[in-house]
Amino acid sequence: MKKTLIAAALAVMAAAPALAQDASQAPVFGQATLSAGFDDGAPLQRRFRGGGPNDASRLPGNCTGNVGTPPDFRVNYTAGSYPLIFRSVSNADTALVINAPDGRWYCDDDSFGDLDAQYRFDRPQSGVYDVWVAVVNGREADATLVVSER
Repeated sequence: MKKTLIAAALAVMAAAPALAQDASQAPVFGQATLSAGFDDGAPLQRRFRGGGPNDASRLPGNCTGNVGTPPDFRVNYTAGSYPLIFRSVSNADTALVINAPDGRWYCDDDSFGDLDAQYRFDRPQSGVYDVWVAVVNGREADATLVVSER
């Protein structure tokens, strides 16, 4: 009986889709600690290679594109009265995949115009924002992550 229960549990675990994104891993391209009011006309910008081998559409939410396993970048944020805005800028079609402090996944493709993504947290929470820049219709591309309040 015990072996049957273990076998059944393993079968259920194998059938459940595994998420390849692992926010517990160190971000590949660094991190920043920011507090509300940081963007005094100069948003944070980090240039790196986005994308990866994992299909972001397997995540909860309306995610798209290819991403890596660990986050590309991590923002430790102390909230205030400003919005927190993430953008991807690239010559390629990029999307954003963000795991926010509430544990939920937030995604965007093309809201910043052209083929660039933007996600705006109007009432951001304090905590860790893990960010992946996804590449749509490709595996990898150079991109710039912009974090701002304006």
